[in-house]
Amino acid sequence: MKPTTEILANMNRNSNKNKNEVFTRLYRYMLRPDLYYIAYEKLYPNNGAATEGVNDDTADGFSVEKINKIIEALRNETYIPHPVRRTYRKKPNGKMRPLGIPTFTDKLVQEVLRMILESVYEPVFVKQSHGFRPGKSCHTALKDLKGNFIGARWLVEGDIKGCFDNINHKKLVEIIGKKIKDARLIKLIWKFLKAGYMEDWKYHSTYSGTPQGGIISPLLANIYLHELDEFVIQMAEKFYMPPKQKCNTEYNVMASRVARMNPKINSSEGSEREMLIEQKKELRKKLLKIPCKSQTDKRIVYVRYADDFLMGVNGSKEDCEQIKKKLTEFISTVLKMELSQEKTLITHSSEKARFLGYDVSVRRNGAARKHGSLTSRTLSQKVELKVPLNDKITKFLFLKNIVKQDKRGNIYPNVRKELLHCSDLEIISAYNAEVRGICNYYSLACNINDLGYFTYLMEYSCLKTFAHKYKCSLPKIITKFKDGKGQWGVPYETKQGKKRSYFVKLSDCRKSIVFSDNINNSAVMYKSSRTTLEKRLKACVCELCGTTTAEHYEIHHVHKVKDLKGKEYWEQIMIAKKRKTIILCRECHIKIHNQ
Repeated sequence: MKPTTEILANMNRNSNKNKNEVFTRLYRYMLRPDLYYIAYEKLYPNNGAATEGVNDDTADGFSVEKINKIIEALRNETYIPHPVRRTYRKKPNGKMRPLGIPTFTDKLVQEVLRMILESVYEPVFVKQSHGFRPGKSCHTALKDLKGNFIGARWLVEGDIKGCFDNINHKKLVEIIGKKIKDARLIKLIWKFLKAGYMEDWKYHSTYSGTPQGGIISPLLANIYLHELDEFVIQMAEKFYMPPKQKCNTEYNVMASRVARMNPKINSSEGSEREMLIEQKKELRKKLLKIPCKSQTDKRIVYVRYADDFLMGVNGSKEDCEQIKKKLTEFISTVLKMELSQEKTLITHSSEKARFLGYDVSVRRNGAARKHGSLTSRTLSQKVELKVPLNDKITKFLFLKNIVKQDKRGNIYPNVRKELLHCSDLEIISAYNAEVRGICNYYSLACNINDLGYFTYLMEYSCLKTFAHKYKCSLPKIITKFKDGKGQWGVPYETKQGKKRSYFVKLSDCRKSIVFSDNINNSAVMYKSSRTTLEKRLKACVCELCGTTTAEHYEIHHVHKVKDLKGKEYWEQIMIAKKRKTIILCRECHIKIHNQ
């Protein structure tokens, strides 16, 4: 039988060649066992694989029998997703964000469904869409913005009220029905949409929005918002108007005056020539202060990451008001959602607009630079990305108790008492992770050097935490961790010998070149027909007792290898192999759980 991943890759190529192709009979691929092994390999390394939903179903206990039960339920159309268990996470602004935790079986089915839908839809999505897509990320969206928004005169920030919670189920199914003519697959999607959630052990129905915490939620949201992408692209095509003239009239007049000076300079000599050269320099200075572009063109550029989008408009403010009005009408009537009028801002590009945590503006810098014999304004009309230091960095430092403020308003590094119980290596690793996360994310900013003070505060907060832990002064801590080469770092033991964990530098973060989300794309790119996990499970050998005659073999899954103590023989095997999974016969699996 042909590997399903190969079939999905062919579907992906066909969808790429013909964007309007309609797909049928996709549900049959939900009944193929090989996709479930790929889905399990994708899911079991995640921290949430051992987290329970509304029942005790986790990555532990995966087996061939379990796959067969899922496939049989899907074949008979008796498969019913469980409601998700709702919990809450605190947002940076203090509000609580609802988070849904599905059962592991539902995660498996959703992952298989995601692979099938992604092979159909990924080639269809427009290049301006960057959220939750293979090979794309916030950084690719920002690089797209930096390259395409050059010379934009107005910026329109888009904000849809509660986008993911307000996706209309009927409209979503209608949109999917245009591309996929398979009643059984659409029925399965409908079941996931209507699964509901449990909060405080009370069931609540879902009337709108994508599945809470579901694996297919980002993809379904992209399918839904693809309608918005196409609408904006069509609107941009109608709005486009080429410039009536390339250069500004005033600029052309001044440029002609400068050009007419050249023959006079060439034909003159002595003091007269020097005087004419000085006059030309003065005219050139005036020329470089006059805008070159005629600004008679009209165009719209657009970039979107999930439900955040930004539009660059060449036109008048009245044009921007009309665009906002059209967006409001489309989102209300077609997408059945609401565009926030307060947060959908129209900003002149010389001022700052907020997109993906960056301050975005277009420079009006008249500084000229020489390129050989030519002089040009290289920075003018270029997109400028900046770190919002007060709104993001300062808030982060106070939120994490990294700094404290005195009565005069001065900021000082602070001791983080919540880290005092951790080991030295864990403390410095926690600080390094935070510094790398922020500095790597803002590596595209033109004012990234301003984060030097941020790294200084983080480093001395770390040293103060060590000083408080060991009840000694700051100089003694620096002496304690010095490496003899002018730097300090926490020593730790490895199999290769003693090593040091140094505090991360801003210069290391600036070298970051990875700009894509780590999204598995196994439905499109395939290398083998069977995975290592599938081979181990189908070998029918218990990796603990060695029996080959058992009726059932299952996977025992642990949350983290480092949590194993090594007291039991099965723990020693998993530690030696550095694996979170071990294949067991049912008898050995029951014994482990009884322990």
